[in-house]
Amino acid sequence: MFSPKKYILLAVLLVAIFGLGVVIGQLGILPFKIIPVGIPGVRFQEEPPETFQIINKESGKPKEIDFSRFWDVWQKVGETYATRKHLDSQKMVYGAIAGMVKSLGDPYTVFFEPQEAKRFEDDSKGSFEGIGAEIGIKKGVLTVIAPLEETPAKKAGLMAGDKILKIDDTITADLTIEEAVRLIRGTKGTEVVLTVSRDAWTETKEIKIARDVIKVPILKLEFKGDLAYLRLYQFTENSSEEFTKAAGTILASPAKGIVLDLRNNPGGYLDKAVDIAGWFLAQGQVVAMEDFGNGQKETFYSAGPAKLAEYKTVILVNQGSASASEILAGALKENRGLKLIGEKTYGKGSVQQLFDFNDGSSLKVTVAKWLTPNGRSISDEGLEADVKVELKAEDLEKNLDPQLDKAIELLKEQITNNK
Repeated sequence: MFSPKKYILLAVLLVAIFGLGVVIGQLGILPFKIIPVGIPGVRFQEEPPETFQIINKESGKPKEIDFSRFWDVWQKVGETYATRKHLDSQKMVYGAIAGMVKSLGDPYTVFFEPQEAKRFEDDSKGSFEGIGAEIGIKKGVLTVIAPLEETPAKKAGLMAGDKILKIDDTITADLTIEEAVRLIRGTKGTEVVLTVSRDAWTETKEIKIARDVIKVPILKLEFKGDLAYLRLYQFTENSSEEFTKAAGTILASPAKGIVLDLRNNPGGYLDKAVDIAGWFLAQGQVVAMEDFGNGQKETFYSAGPAKLAEYKTVILVNQGSASASEILAGALKENRGLKLIGEKTYGKGSVQQLFDFNDGSSLKVTVAKWLTPNGRSISDEGLEADVKVELKAEDLEKNLDPQLDKAIELLKEQITNNK
């Protein structure tokens, strides 16, 4: 069994009304463990202590870290800042903590002040408003991971891989993901203008998007002759149940093959991805591994029932396939040799834990990396498509899908040749 609090951080963040914009359930849910931490609230003396050092007991690390410089700066600010009478000591403490965390250079490790933490928690429980896009920071640039289906972002023409250079009049170069999300999110009916760079363009363009209530479907099942086309949009709390229904429909049909479409699927609950993998993999086969970087690993296995394993299957992926969708694609590719068709995936394979502190603040920190069954890291590298097919903007404008066409072509060949 899997903890409902543990899943992959799509890292990605759903640009919605989330207080901190993190895509909850990948589009609704966050992939990390929540751990209460019972430590005393921070209290400061009028004067900094004469000696304040952190003793490090771990071998191979400095025995002491001199913390006195922090107190030197704290004291100087308190003594000399022009409007020191109005200083908010608690805000300064939170700012110092946030700065320490930001210095790690990991966009997925974030400190939340109490108000932000509460908003983050509240927004994860209900509906949300925004433009409906997953965003992340890739190679230092704010990047669209995936525009979600049937959302303002998708309808406005935003594409996976687009680089967001400005949000209205704010340059994004130094923004964290959370800061960017705060600027993009908003109530239904309001508008946001994104200045976007795309590899296929010679110059940037402004895309105006009207915010709306975001409702993203879980999956879609269609039949194209003797082929089942199954598209997974996200891995949410109800994904296993919905997939079970879809699998039952496929099993009762005359379908001979399955096109599994994971394009623009930014991830979600890890345990749901493992559940779905079980329909294609025999019990006991490895779905993914969690590497904590200290020699400790945790392995996740298929529990079956493998009832779809008898079907010829191909998988569609693109730059918007991230996190849990990459784990599912990697597991099916490495265990069964299934072909990935389309484009290289995003490369989001880190694991976060959420620590709640008793003053209401919280810390989301990267604690591990996800590995494919063969031990390959997904982070940054992503998964290469076995058959590369590009989907261009002009294809979308003409309602063409060369990636799906190629998937159907290859699947029919496999069925005909029984390979």
